[in-house]
Amino acid sequence: MSEGLAADEALLRLAQVQGAAPPPLYAPAHWVSYGDGEAILLAIVLLLVASGFAFIGKRLRAPLKVTRPGRTAAAFMIVIWLLAIYAVGVATFVYGLQVKQAYPGFVAPRVRVGTFVDAAATFFVILYLTRHWGWKVALASAVIGTAAAPMIFECPFDLIVMTRTNPPIPTYPMLYRQLFFLPLFLVEFSTVSLLTLLPSMRVTAYACYAVAGMFMVFAVWAAFGFAFPAKPLPLALNVISKILCFVAAIMLFAWRADAEVSETRA
Repeated sequence: MSEGLAADEALLRLAQVQGAAPPPLYAPAHWVSYGDGEAILLAIVLLLVASGFAFIGKRLRAPLKVTRPGRTAAAFMIVIWLLAIYAVGVATFVYGLQVKQAYPGFVAPRVRVGTFVDAAATFFVILYLTRHWGWKVALASAVIGTAAAPMIFECPFDLIVMTRTNPPIPTYPMLYRQLFFLPLFLVEFSTVSLLTLLPSMRVTAYACYAVAGMFMVFAVWAAFGFAFPAKPLPLALNVISKILCFVAAIMLFAWRADAEVSETRA
């Protein structure tokens, strides 16, 4: 834990012991930036991941078809997805109660990164790209593809910021972080897994390149400590990486195989 977080927690404990009034409203950054050495190491790791996706994209000469699960497996996937969403709701509520109890003056900062606009655009683009599959498949593709897009961003992002969330909840900050993030990871993985239910989805080279680009932006962001997007540079990097994850989702449906589409519709 950084010195700043330790000092905040010490002041809170002192105020509680002395019976002082709760602190005034404040909105600290959602996570603590990485230090110089940690930032360089994180940037190197992210560059390696980006290179891996770029290499896969280069070797992927044709869209890769993913085997679709059967009806029973699909039903279990949907049930697990719904349960994971419910678990996130419960964990978020409990986490929020603990934060308010430990930090009565805490107010979560709000950052606008255009996710809603990106999601709306992605929905209609995927709907258009998959129109030849019939309206049912096209609608399912648009809904699942749009839902999976931010998960492509959130999974690595959450891994990066998980241990540095702010403010920490005493007396076991990591325990509460796991309470919040582990159900969130289940939602992310289960949402992306729903893509396998779609006959219109293929793993394409351009999707891999978009994910590689997202990790490249993450690496640049990490070089500056992966700071909370309260200033122009980290905010811009956040917005760009979010756009790239939606582009990656769109590219999963940007392929043509007219004969196979006709055969499936028939």
